[in-house]
Amino acid sequence: MSGKKILVLSDTHGGITALTTVLSWANERLPPNDTIVAAAFLGDGISDLSYATDATGFSCNWKIVRGNNDYEHSVPGTEVFDFCGYRFFMTHGHRYNLYSSYHGLIYAARENNADIVLFGHTHVPYCKNADGLLLVNPGSVSSARSRIGESFAVLECIEGKPLNAEFWGIDRRGKISLLAL
Repeated sequence: MSGKKILVLSDTHGGITALTTVLSWANERLPPNDTIVAAAFLGDGISDLSYATDATGFSCNWKIVRGNNDYEHSVPGTEVFDFCGYRFFMTHGHRYNLYSSYHGLIYAARENNADIVLFGHTHVPYCKNADGLLLVNPGSVSSARSRIGESFAVLECIEGKPLNAEFWGIDRRGKISLLAL
């Protein structure tokens, strides 16, 4: 039984080729082939989105926040939205001192009654439960800062089951494969 899925991307930093590869991959997972029905972009590369979506024809319900290297001031720095019965708090993360702790990020999410936090900025994939709050960082589509390499995430909601987070890697040849974190 499949549920609804949300594609989670961050930190493209001009890596339009990698982003285009991911969106082409995601196009095959839109209905009726699969169940990606939404996408979240967590900043640092907002201007890359229009090029990549035009090149691939990828279209779904986007949620977008700006990062510290984005200058589209009309795009919010945080966003709260509901998806499949969960409340999401999303941010790039640069304003939350992520390199020392996640306390500020967790506090902001709790202030917004979130169940799930989506954040970027560190370029490192991350998925942990913090006292009932799921923290998810998809890593970076094109400029990783970990041995895992370039990555993104897909979250799946199936009614009556916990949210499932999958992380996908992109190799130098553009091949996409499931990662084990």
